[in-house]
Amino acid sequence: MPAEQERNVIPDLPRGPLCTYRSKAKFNWKDFRLVLEDTELIKIKYDIWRRLESEPLFAPVTSTLPVDQQKERAARQVNRIADLELAPPEIYSKPYKYRVRYLMSINEALHAVCPSLSVKIALGVGLFTNSLLAMGTERHQDTYNKAWNREIITCLAITEVSHGSNTKRCRTTATYDPETQEFIIHTPDFEAAKCWVGNLGKTASVALMFAILYTADGQNHGLQGFLVPIRDPKTLLPYPGVTVGDIGEKIGLNGIDNGFVMFNHYRIPRENLLNRTGDVTPEGVYESTFSEPGKILGAVLESFSAGRLGIMQESSNTLSHAAVIAVRYAALRKQFGTDRDGPEQSIIEYQLHQWRIFPYLAAACVLKVSVFAMTETYLETVQKSQAESNGFELLTQIVSEVHALVSSSKPLVTWTARDAIQESREACGGHGYLRSANLGELRNNHDPSCTYEGDNNVLGQQASNWLVRQWKNVKVESPVGTASFIERRDKILRMNFESLQRSGVPVESSEFITHCYEWLMCWLLQESVAQMDKASSQGIDTFTSRNNCQVYRARDLSRAYAEYYALRSFWTRCARDDVSESLRPVLFNVYLLYGTWCLDRHMSTFYTGSFANGSAFADAVRGVLLKVCGLLKDSAVAIADALAPPDWVLNSVIAKSDGRLYENIQSVFMTNPGAMERAAWWKDIIPTKLRSKL
Repeated sequence: MPAEQERNVIPDLPRGPLCTYRSKAKFNWKDFRLVLEDTELIKIKYDIWRRLESEPLFAPVTSTLPVDQQKERAARQVNRIADLELAPPEIYSKPYKYRVRYLMSINEALHAVCPSLSVKIALGVGLFTNSLLAMGTERHQDTYNKAWNREIITCLAITEVSHGSNTKRCRTTATYDPETQEFIIHTPDFEAAKCWVGNLGKTASVALMFAILYTADGQNHGLQGFLVPIRDPKTLLPYPGVTVGDIGEKIGLNGIDNGFVMFNHYRIPRENLLNRTGDVTPEGVYESTFSEPGKILGAVLESFSAGRLGIMQESSNTLSHAAVIAVRYAALRKQFGTDRDGPEQSIIEYQLHQWRIFPYLAAACVLKVSVFAMTETYLETVQKSQAESNGFELLTQIVSEVHALVSSSKPLVTWTARDAIQESREACGGHGYLRSANLGELRNNHDPSCTYEGDNNVLGQQASNWLVRQWKNVKVESPVGTASFIERRDKILRMNFESLQRSGVPVESSEFITHCYEWLMCWLLQESVAQMDKASSQGIDTFTSRNNCQVYRARDLSRAYAEYYALRSFWTRCARDDVSESLRPVLFNVYLLYGTWCLDRHMSTFYTGSFANGSAFADAVRGVLLKVCGLLKDSAVAIADALAPPDWVLNSVIAKSDGRLYENIQSVFMTNPGAMERAAWWKDIIPTKLRSKL
């Protein structure tokens, strides 16, 4: 597709005060966006946004609705989305990778408009059906079809009141009764109640639930998946033996009806056991049916990593929205100047302000590209597992590496978005605290992303454990190449800042950033393993020794690994032939800003490990960071434009693309319901002495 046709996929922006800074950019902002995102995926999003903009049910709300109304609105939106058929029917006959990419893009577009809606669909349709495919068989096809076609409302029930991350210790039981050929689902006490189950509070009629399977002989066969009817789908009244309810108001995402459920010797048919890997005969004998290991491995990867990738896609967009709001506001807001009585200058001109918000603008670009690359690797792996059953050993290695990559990157992306929202709110001053600025809604709705689908700190430990295994292995098993640097560890660990300077590697280069990261990870791995080995020699068990090397070691390692992958992915994208020469300087500055900003966060480790001595290294890294902030000043608004969704989706009065900041704020002030009316309760607050004279 010619470049002009690709640009036309992206709508033009209105002219206004922001053009002062837009005109300073030495590149086309639409071309910049086409580097960050695939043209076809951009088109999908804009098509959806155009369709939803004319739908009253998706119009932005101007004040916080009561919780029950939020749930009703999200539930109605789910039904309306089904009616709109946003994905054309032919999509479902396309190859796996294309199909899932398309559906993920739809979900990204929906999340930008209404996070509760997006999460409800992701949980009740995406995650439910993926898990059913991974663990079920042909006998569960009818439930799959009904869930996919929105004929039933579904949910995934794993977490219990007293167990979340440690799912193996969940205590809900499913005991087989051979006389009736049924499983008896039972909750022994409140601590074993399933909770935080999205869609369960008010609406779900079927749960895909995990419980400990017991056969009649009392043998424990571990955690298994079951399809458990919760409510009558026609009346939404719970079945006898089921106690189900809503957990109550949350900090955000109140459109999702999170619920709890308890079972009192509740019976379900034997066929409701998800029997891909194990089944119970009518007589009550447990049989392992593990076959086609490659396909099952890919299916398991699909069901549990897809949700985390979706969260990362959504979070990278949330990060982008926060950065866009902060940058546009900074370009328009003027305070102080060189002459006390002269013209004021935009706060984007101040170095401190640049240092506060520009790294998040760069992070939004880098992480958007890296999440895309990670998703490509993931989808290709699943597609390969579906097409082939041979090469099991290699596939196992790829799955393990992808799992480590996802487990380290989900914390990085969600934490960066969290911090970006807060810094942007503060950087926008009092106006950023307005509900209509949308930063508060972004913050509250994003916050659970740091917890669900795997607590960030727990996920990071899984990634560091994989890296430690590669360090200890005779041969590094990294088919994706993210840990190949370990093969050169002896050479890397002999490196330091002085040797890099002597060899002529400039600080302002991708080579410098890469060398620093490879040393950082190797040193953290060496120290982590040494600390664990020392503990082992003292008779300390593996569990305790791993726990005791997280702080300042393994936790930092996991984050560094994710940052390293993100920077490498972004640099690879920038080096492609389809990137025009006009874009290369600004893309390099974005890379350099994010790279030096991240290195600065690890500064103490570089000195602790003697990679650097004296102030030269810190001065060099921080000097480049501040220099690039200055260089990006004239490009920042154009970069923000490349990241921004339409105004009605961004939904921020202080960051509209027309740049009419104070006119837009005035409109909000003046049209706020009841803004200039006397309060109905005015008599009640008149001082007592005055009240007697009325």
